[in-house]
Amino acid sequence: MNRKKSLIGIVVFLIFSAPANFSFAQAENDNIGFLLADKYGKALISNNANKPLIPASIFKIVTALAAISYLGENYKYQTHFYYNKLTSDLSIKGFGDPLFISEEIKKASKLLALKLKKEKILVLNNIILDHSFFEDNINIPGRGDTLNPYDAYQSALCANFNTVFFKTDTTNNEIISAEKQTPMLPIFEKKIIATGLKNGRITLSKKESLSYPGSLVKYFLKEDGINISGQILYRTTLKNEGPFLIYNSEKKLLGIIQNLLKYSNNFMANQLLLTMGAHVSGAPSNLKKSISAINAYLSANFQNLQIKYDEGSGISRKNQISSENMVKILIQFMPYHNLLRKDDKGFYKTGTLSGIKTRAGYIRGKNKSLYPYVIMINEKNKGYNDILKQMGKKVENL
Repeated sequence: MNRKKSLIGIVVFLIFSAPANFSFAQAENDNIGFLLADKYGKALISNNANKPLIPASIFKIVTALAAISYLGENYKYQTHFYYNKLTSDLSIKGFGDPLFISEEIKKASKLLALKLKKEKILVLNNIILDHSFFEDNINIPGRGDTLNPYDAYQSALCANFNTVFFKTDTTNNEIISAEKQTPMLPIFEKKIIATGLKNGRITLSKKESLSYPGSLVKYFLKEDGINISGQILYRTTLKNEGPFLIYNSEKKLLGIIQNLLKYSNNFMANQLLLTMGAHVSGAPSNLKKSISAINAYLSANFQNLQIKYDEGSGISRKNQISSENMVKILIQFMPYHNLLRKDDKGFYKTGTLSGIKTRAGYIRGKNKSLYPYVIMINEKNKGYNDILKQMGKKVENL
C-alpha cells in the first residue's frame, strides 16, 4: 500500500470515529460534504457540512418544497380550449402542465369532441396554439442541445415532456411508438431514422415541441369524429375570448412532485419552477422571475440559508448548497417524505452528474423516526457507499 492510499485509509477512519463537528477539509477532501442529523437538525455525523457543493438532482427537493408553498398541495394545472364561431378555429392555451401527456391529451380531446358534437360542430378549421404563459426561448442553465430527454425544450403548452418514445417493430421493420397510448406521427419518422437508434426517447426541436400538442389533439379529435380542415398555427389568445372548455389535469401537485422525484425528470422540475415565476410575478414567466420567486421563498422561510439557485432540476453545475442547508430543507420537507423513493432503510433522492454523486433523504430509525441526511461527493470514487453505510449503522445504534 503506497503512502497516498495509507493517507486515504487514515482519513476514512477519522471521519467515522470523529465527533459530529469533525472536518477534514485540509486532508484532500474539500469536495466531500455530508451530514446526518436528528429531526431538529443536530449533527450526528458530518464532514464539511458548511461547505457549498454541487447537489445535482437532490436539488429537485428544493424546487418541490417551494412549489408546495406557492401553489398548494391540491393545485391542479389547467389547459384552456377556445372555439371561434366566426372562423371555426380551435385555440389551445397551456399553463405549464408538465404532465400533459398522451393519456391526458386524449381525455381532454374526448371531452372537447363531446362538447363540439353537442353544438353540432364536426369540422374545425385551424388549431391555434398559445404558448404565451412562458416567454419564448427560455434557456435553462446546464441544458444542452442534444437528443437526450434531459435537454427537452421548456414550453407552456407541451406534450409528453416534449419528447418522443419509440421502438422498432422488427417484424415489419418500421418505427412505432413505444407507448400504446401515443401514436407515432409520420412527421417524426425521418428524425428518428436519422438517429440510427432502434429504440429510445429523444427530444424534439423547438419547432417540433411547439407544434406537437396540436398534432396530438388533431389525431385524437379525428378518432372521436372531429375533422380538422386547416393548419396548426400559433398566436396569443385574445383577452375577450372565453374558454370553450377548461381541462383540469388529473394529478394534483403532490402527485406531480411524486412523479418528478421518482423519475428525476428535469423537464418537470423546471416546468414547476416557471409556473412559480408566473404565480408570483405574472405571465409571461421567465427564468429571472422564477428564480426570484424561489429566493424570496427561501429568504422568508429559512434563516441564513446560503444557496446558489441557478435552475430547478440540478442539471446546472452552478447550483450550490451546503449539507447543513440541505438538511434544513429536508426538515421542512419531512411531512412529504413519502413522495421520495424508498427502500428498506428509508426514503431518498439521488443525484448524478459527471464526477458528481449525491444523495439526500431520511434514514428510518426506531419507532418510525426519521433522520435527515445528505451526501454530496464532488469527486469520482470517494467513498459514497461507505458513508451511507456508516450513517445507517449510526441510526441503528441510537
